[in-house]
Amino acid sequence: MSAQEERDALALPLALHDRALLLLREAPHGVPARRGFVLSQPSRPDKDQLPRKELAAAVREALNPLPCDSATVHRRLDQLGVRLRSANVIRLAVATLPLPDGEREAARALARELTRSGTTAPAVTVGLYLLVRLGEPEDIPYLSVLGLFRELTGPAVQALYRLDRRSAAATWLVHGTAYEELLPLVGALWSGEREVIRTQLVGFPTGPRFLSNAPARRIAEAAQLADLLDRYPGDTALTARAARLLVRMGCANDAPTELLAYKDAVGVYERVVGRAGALPPTLDHHATLLALAIGLSSGVAVLLDWSPGRREALLASLGRLLAEPRWVAVVDAAGGDADQRLRAGWIRRTGRKPFGLPAVAGRLRIEVVAGDPVDREPVETRILVDGRPLVPAVFSRGGVRNPEVLLDGGELRAGSGSREVMLAEAYCAEGCCGALRVTVRREGDEVVWEGWRRPPYVPGATREAPALPAYRFDAVAYDAEVARAEADDSWSWPARTIARLIGAGLTERPEILHRWDARRGWISSGYEEPDTTVVTFWYAPGLAAADTLRDALQFRWVLPDDGRPAEVQAAAALRRLTEEDPKAYARVCAGSPGQAKELGFPWPGRE
Repeated sequence: MSAQEERDALALPLALHDRALLLLREAPHGVPARRGFVLSQPSRPDKDQLPRKELAAAVREALNPLPCDSATVHRRLDQLGVRLRSANVIRLAVATLPLPDGEREAARALARELTRSGTTAPAVTVGLYLLVRLGEPEDIPYLSVLGLFRELTGPAVQALYRLDRRSAAATWLVHGTAYEELLPLVGALWSGEREVIRTQLVGFPTGPRFLSNAPARRIAEAAQLADLLDRYPGDTALTARAARLLVRMGCANDAPTELLAYKDAVGVYERVVGRAGALPPTLDHHATLLALAIGLSSGVAVLLDWSPGRREALLASLGRLLAEPRWVAVVDAAGGDADQRLRAGWIRRTGRKPFGLPAVAGRLRIEVVAGDPVDREPVETRILVDGRPLVPAVFSRGGVRNPEVLLDGGELRAGSGSREVMLAEAYCAEGCCGALRVTVRREGDEVVWEGWRRPPYVPGATREAPALPAYRFDAVAYDAEVARAEADDSWSWPARTIARLIGAGLTERPEILHRWDARRGWISSGYEEPDTTVVTFWYAPGLAAADTLRDALQFRWVLPDDGRPAEVQAAAALRRLTEEDPKAYARVCAGSPGQAKELGFPWPGRE
């Protein structure tokens, strides 16, 4: 190191690791509130930053060969103008950096110097990504603390998962928790105190607002849930909470394959189902155990690494338990609030389905699954090939599309020509994270699924996803299974059936809305109020004859279930849409505030 570099080193500000420790001592619950600490470093103007490709090449050159000291790393990255937002450039540069065996110890020493005493985010990020490749157990405390800065969470957690999944999950939760209600639990998981974790685990809110797939997995990992269940085998509240976490990991709202990433999943299923008989028979417990059974029957849980026959044995055990009179009685006696009535109705419709699938499944099986309405779970069209769910095995970014699209719309039928079908779409949107598409065609006495299209990379992966094979089905059996699934409405409830009938009526008679210069939007049961039917449509002057929805307003019409047969209510709704301009009784829900004002309609919240 030169004399100038030594003087620069003496003048370095406080290390990021030390800054995090100081902030941590002042944080309530022992963890940062609301998504971690934020680095507030002054940055140079954007015009000083090189274009991305040039910057990537410059960073690779700056790090290859690796400098022998952290001060040189700081200086080189600063001279290049590397900022916080350049983390991905650093990741790629470090991931492709040659590290022969003789240089690995020196690289590890540099990484530790950067993570322990580094003062800028880019330099510390270099150290973190080196520890993704070279980290050892002694690095865990430093990685955990640095991961509290939201700008450093990604590489810190990536490095931790190789070394200690509990610490990785606890650090991830600090960044991923936006709700104050969960902070006591996150603080307990961060501290690692077993009794405190147990207390917080059985008491924190687990509604869908608070607990989606990814947090559910990290909570289970950070709590070391399998070990906790072994430590407290008689704690029924803990057993129920473990069952709840499994259900949320496998839910289809976001990333349905989080359950597959949970290494202890099979062991926790074993413990939960084995102790389920000790749970008090309540409606909530009944719903949780039924949701577990649905997952074991046709959901992502089927794809776990089960020993032969074990999954089927657990499913049969749940079937026998939920058929006992004491468990049936809690459903028959259900009353109370609307959610409880909805849940009881769901259990009555769904309660025996997961236990009645064919002992020997055909090559293709289509199961429409409606999840627990209290959890606001979506309705899925599950496609099983040789008894295994196809979509979650090959697409991790979103659930299967609903039956109104795949079945009511005839998308899965195999006609004389070929058609491309979107089986699943990313939970954000196809334009963001992609979709899973397949071409369906008839070839002689077979139906062939081939020509798969999906995103080339799984999030976090460094290699392209492997190509998917063509699937061939006997045409007669295929047609029969699609027809059976299309005709089966046993999963539906009144509001959803009304929505399907209205949708079918508007598809058959588009002129109903065209006369009002409107086009149909989505039509379904309400998300927050599943016992209501929601009809949406688009309107703009001249829209019926236009080729675009540009400048159109979206309207929303909500129809409560009034208890009459679904067919009667749907016919009445179609009749009103035919006879009365729906803009008079529906409300604007999307579009442009300016366009709404120009056309004389109040914008939401301003009536």
